[in-house]
Amino acid sequence: MAASPSHLLVVLAVLLLCSTAIPMASSSTTTTVNVTSFGKAYTKVCDADRFAEMGLNMSAFPYCDASLPYADRVRDLIGWMTVEEKVGNLGDISHGAPRIGLPPYKWWSEALHGISSTGPTALFDDLHSKPGNHSGRATVNNATVFANVIDSAASFNETLWKSIGQAVSTEARAMYNLGKGGLTYWSPNINVDIPGHDTGSGGDPSTRPIKTSACCKHYAAYDVDDWHNHTRFKFDARVSERDMAETFLRPFEMCVRDGDASSVMCSYNRVNGIPACADARLLSGTIRGDWQLHGYIVSDCDAIRVMTDNATWLNFTGAESSAASLRAGLDLDCAESWIEEKGRPLRDFLSEYSKAAIEQGKLRESDIDSALRNQYMTLMRLGYFDNIPRYASLNETDICTDEHRSLAHDGARQGIVLLKNDGNLLPLDPEKILAVAVHGPHARAPEKVMDGDYTGPPCRYVTPRQGISKHVKISHRANTTIYLGGINLHIEREETTGRIFSYPRTKQRRSYTSPRPHRTRSSWSSCREAASTSPSRTSTPRSVPSFGLGTLAVKVATPLLMSSLEDITQCRRRVPGRTYKFYDGPEVLYPFGYGLSYTKFLYETSTDGTSVTLPATGGHCKGLSYKPSVATTPSCQAVDVAGHACTETVSFNISVINGGGRGGAHVVLVYGTAPPPEVAQAPIKQVAAFRRVFVPATSTATVPFTLNVCKAFGIVERTAYTVVPSGVSKVLVENGDSSSSVSFPVKIDFSV
Repeated sequence: MAASPSHLLVVLAVLLLCSTAIPMASSSTTTTVNVTSFGKAYTKVCDADRFAEMGLNMSAFPYCDASLPYADRVRDLIGWMTVEEKVGNLGDISHGAPRIGLPPYKWWSEALHGISSTGPTALFDDLHSKPGNHSGRATVNNATVFANVIDSAASFNETLWKSIGQAVSTEARAMYNLGKGGLTYWSPNINVDIPGHDTGSGGDPSTRPIKTSACCKHYAAYDVDDWHNHTRFKFDARVSERDMAETFLRPFEMCVRDGDASSVMCSYNRVNGIPACADARLLSGTIRGDWQLHGYIVSDCDAIRVMTDNATWLNFTGAESSAASLRAGLDLDCAESWIEEKGRPLRDFLSEYSKAAIEQGKLRESDIDSALRNQYMTLMRLGYFDNIPRYASLNETDICTDEHRSLAHDGARQGIVLLKNDGNLLPLDPEKILAVAVHGPHARAPEKVMDGDYTGPPCRYVTPRQGISKHVKISHRANTTIYLGGINLHIEREETTGRIFSYPRTKQRRSYTSPRPHRTRSSWSSCREAASTSPSRTSTPRSVPSFGLGTLAVKVATPLLMSSLEDITQCRRRVPGRTYKFYDGPEVLYPFGYGLSYTKFLYETSTDGTSVTLPATGGHCKGLSYKPSVATTPSCQAVDVAGHACTETVSFNISVINGGGRGGAHVVLVYGTAPPPEVAQAPIKQVAAFRRVFVPATSTATVPFTLNVCKAFGIVERTAYTVVPSGVSKVLVENGDSSSSVSFPVKIDFSV
């Protein structure tokens, strides 16, 4: 229905008293914020000149009154809208409501490791176009492209991640100011192991300003793209409650609760039979209810269509799928509007079918109001309606700056992991190695292999071969060979599940059968982005690798069953546990956190053990599953973390001793081994903290740690409760190459 009668009566009374009228613009008017004719860009909705341009009086619309609370303004905005206008704003290319001054908005932008050209919003100009082939007041051809996120993750450097997030958000905000981008970015991927960072600061989570909106995706149990006839569109992830809590929900919980991300994207797959984007328990119950998301939930593109046409869930029609998703808590539907069907762009399902769902009694208008409320509250926080003064001056000079390019170079360098160094051949001595031979499929970076997926045009390209040539002569007759190879977008990308790979046989033979003896048979090095570091710089004393692998690499005789998402060891099926926390199988090539260095780091600690007592009053005690050999158990076996204050901590220092002749950065990984060994089906260990530190040659650095007991030693028990077990757990600090480690016990008791 239209705006409420009481709302219209109040407006009518105001109009009569003030003897004014609201000019009604034609419904065909589509003046937009920040996408206008070249040379002009509005950066906020509530601009009096923009309203006047549309024949409207901005002061007549309370949603543009910046003195009012956001919630009141959003309520007013939605109150003006007809049901047709509301439905037209449920898709990623929202129609706005020009009749009341609300412009269209394109929600879909990507920034996984820099501003991406994926999606309809980011408008990079062609290098050969003058002055630019897109709208906006300046030409922008490039943006800073940072290392692929899995490389940045290998740095184990939170400061680096934050700096990259700030740089990307600065360039994103500049693109918005220039009329070439949006404010809502559907990044990062946190499918179990990828880090991300939202950009904001302090204040009420519901109203605090945010620089750009981050979106954590893909939720949840989205672990198969295309594997042995299992596609992401039809895959039904059968996951136990424990594995959901332990593995698949935990990163998203951290993203929302700790990172205060303002959006979550639900995935294509079903979870235990129910499509993720229509699962009220996962969306309304967990994301918004348990985790208190301050933002909106969006579907993967075109998840509602997939639910209807591919998964054919319950034989639902488009109207029924749209209604089920909105009722479950979905706020926005990403479509595939660049695809044409019968001569017109595909529409998102929510915009296409929600009105029919209302007419059929399957959906209430209030469900749509709730979705729009979450959308517009997010846009209010982003300054879409009012602008944010401290970001208003960002422009083309803030894109591809020397600082950002230097950060991209440094970030790529920090993510390098040295896996092998037989005979201490590395680092190469630039005074002795005057020439190298360069081989491998990535040497010239074909098919833009350096870009990675979800990327935009970089500030500049530097191929590995070009980087090497700047530092040393390249010659096929050289005695030393640098081989550049690895996976590419044909093996690992969206729509492809790439888990097991090896070098092509022809490449292996070439590296072993060269006509001249090679001092280096092969050297793994990932191709980097525009401001890439070259292999010559990572193979010489100028740079010291600091480990570690953000994944667990194992050697398997037969392929793993990728469609099985069970993490803990399945003895009855002879399946080892998944992830470093549970894996207990043979043939570990490189363990989680593994990495070599050009120097030698050793650990010491003065802490020989500690004890902690947690209050367990008010029914917080929970039972545990013990191994059959355990005869007696504590009266309070574990404390339930939910509802517990969890303020208890354990503090200690780790001395990192550099016993070599070169200074270098080093990552200290701290694990909690929880619970005590007598508890059944428990993780072997789990990361509790990490810190990256630079240690000069022959020096010692003292690194302090304070662990929250609940986070460091808490486990998810088979009943899916997160608990802290009673008994003796352990803090373990392991060197990346397993040459040094320290540990000490932590005894945990409960006062009942």
